[in-house]
Amino acid sequence: QDEEKWDYVLVSDIHEAGSEKEIKRKKFLDELSKKGFTIKKIEDKKLFYGVRAPNHIFLKYQWLLRNPDSRLQKPNDNHNVPVTTRIRIVNFILQNTVTPDCEKLRDLMKKKVFEATFPLHEKEEIREFLKEHWARWREIFRQQPIEKIRCYFGEKVALYFAWLGWYTYLLGFAAVAGLVVFIAGITTFNSSQVSKEICEANSTIMCPLCDQKCPFWMLSDTCIYAKVTHLIDNEGTVLFAMFMAIWATVFLELWKRQRATVVTDWDLYRWDEDEEELAMDLINNLQHEPRQYQHSYFRSTIILLLVLLMIAVLIGIAHALVIYRVVATAFFTQSSSEFVREQAIILAMVTGAVLHYCTIVIMTKINRRVALFLCDLEKPRTFSQRENNFTVKIFTFQFFTNFSSLIYVAFFLGRINGHPGNYVRIAGKWRLEECHPSGCITDLFIQMATIMLLKQTISNVMEYLSPWVKHKVRRWWRRPKKRRMMLGEEEEAEDPCKRQWLSNYELDEVNIFSLFDEFLEMVIQYSFTTIFVAAFPLAPLLAFCNNLVEIRLDAIKMMRLQRRMVPRKANDIGIWLQVLEAIGILAVIGNGLVIAITSDFIPVQVYKYMYSPCVKENNTGVDCTTGYINHSLSMFRVQDFEPYTKGDPGLAPTGLCHRYRDYRNADDYSYTVQFWHIFAARLAFLILFEHVSLCIKLIAAWYVPDVPQSVKNQFLDRKHNNLRKELRWVMSQEV
Repeated sequence: QDEEKWDYVLVSDIHEAGSEKEIKRKKFLDELSKKGFTIKKIEDKKLFYGVRAPNHIFLKYQWLLRNPDSRLQKPNDNHNVPVTTRIRIVNFILQNTVTPDCEKLRDLMKKKVFEATFPLHEKEEIREFLKEHWARWREIFRQQPIEKIRCYFGEKVALYFAWLGWYTYLLGFAAVAGLVVFIAGITTFNSSQVSKEICEANSTIMCPLCDQKCPFWMLSDTCIYAKVTHLIDNEGTVLFAMFMAIWATVFLELWKRQRATVVTDWDLYRWDEDEEELAMDLINNLQHEPRQYQHSYFRSTIILLLVLLMIAVLIGIAHALVIYRVVATAFFTQSSSEFVREQAIILAMVTGAVLHYCTIVIMTKINRRVALFLCDLEKPRTFSQRENNFTVKIFTFQFFTNFSSLIYVAFFLGRINGHPGNYVRIAGKWRLEECHPSGCITDLFIQMATIMLLKQTISNVMEYLSPWVKHKVRRWWRRPKKRRMMLGEEEEAEDPCKRQWLSNYELDEVNIFSLFDEFLEMVIQYSFTTIFVAAFPLAPLLAFCNNLVEIRLDAIKMMRLQRRMVPRKANDIGIWLQVLEAIGILAVIGNGLVIAITSDFIPVQVYKYMYSPCVKENNTGVDCTTGYINHSLSMFRVQDFEPYTKGDPGLAPTGLCHRYRDYRNADDYSYTVQFWHIFAARLAFLILFEHVSLCIKLIAAWYVPDVPQSVKNQFLDRKHNNLRKELRWVMSQEV
């Protein structure tokens, strides 16, 4: 039965005899034969070549690397070599076998000599277990069988699912905290003094929100939005933002402990990737010379400039989205529909968020190509180094793609647009958009909610449907051929390998970055969950629900819809850990800025302790925020409007003055003393919040050891026992 087990399958089109492609294919297969590989050919609509490596290759690997996969065996016994190790070694040899024309498998695939290469999903006990007890929707709340995942897909995939499961588990605590903050906001929905003042401001006339066809409006018109804003902009948000900064640190520290325990059980804690790659290079070619470490300052400078250029392009796209919202607002305000005119700002923000999502989808593909091109320029020494370089670049590009527009909405929207009578305009025509009348944090909330919901619905649906549709189409395409063969003469019995190879070929293709894509998706989600969580407390809850689905979705894809991934050995999640730590620091900065700049938390606190009735009078029965709304609005004279802004004279109020959100003097529109008090308070809060949060993060990192004591004691006992054995051996030799 072992004789019919094949390590790998190569697929090729049927080329004409004597053609260049046929000759190149034969040369490559001849090189494999020289190395002792057994090759089996099956012809159908395509040519299938099954390859099986000789046993001596695995014995060499066991001798060179004495790790959990490779205890010393008898010379002819390699049954203890795991399938994942066999596939990994065979894949390495296939990728590094050179033909007499100095071409590798990668070059032959580019020239269409081979169409596909893949290891096989085999009908073994562990696969059936994973299909029934892991890759099922009904198992959504059950713990994952990480050890069995490792035995089938290798350590790297197992660590991904271990990390994702741990992240989702701890995300549950953050989701509950966010939900509590949101519910606390709901309980005070009608009791907020600020919201009450807005709802009762029937005589407060506000500036038009656009130049043409926009009426003067009453502040009380935004009553509902003011109450909704209070759900996310309250004292609980500050505590929740600090909680999330601590949560991000504790999550990573606890993951380090979890990872140490897992890889120690696998006996991979001190595994050396470079040593393994050197060993496989020597097994493949005894004359191999290692590639030396090199560094070129000129090449690094060129790559840095190209990265900065790409970032500038991504920021330019964010500017284009800003221009879209400005033009869309002007367009909606001139609509014939009264509803569209009244909701112009909301419609512009929502359609802008949808457009932002579309740019994310498109730029993700472009960012990948650019990052790969830059990696090729760098010429990294090893595959792992190439993967790390690619990870840093693609994450940087994706970060700016996802967050440039959000950064503008959070920190610049409504702060660089000028004031009535002196608006900042694009092309001298369209004035920059303002925050929603109920507060700037509402715009950020809408933007984040729209993007996260789209990413977690459309993206997940497409992630599942794409391989499912491809799989069904390939099966349908092959079906007529099988029927004709069954109706024809029975020339010979069908090869037992044929059906297995064909069924594997019909599955969706995977590549070296398939697992990378899953990591990137989750790390971007982690960024959304932590960096601007102060503006969207429900983000952890959405992420938690998404991850429950994501785990089973990925499992079903890998087990049922995709070809088998090439197993890779690993003892951690690689450079992703450093990326997550960087996001944790950005989360502290981002949330501090959101509370200090975007939220009305600081202006309200300054008013309470410097200008409110509680300061002027010793009256405990008065709410200290009474009068805040009137205090936060400035006066503007109608006759000071720009001619372009006056619009329909029939819409003007009878009075001479009306209000707008800002802290400016009524005579010359310069900033008031209150503005500078609030500015100083924002700056002081930002510094205090970030220093306190970072100190707590450092204390949490110190308090939770990276490696459990049980793991340290295990290594201590192992060293002690080894030294004792060596000493006894020396003493026995002396006797």
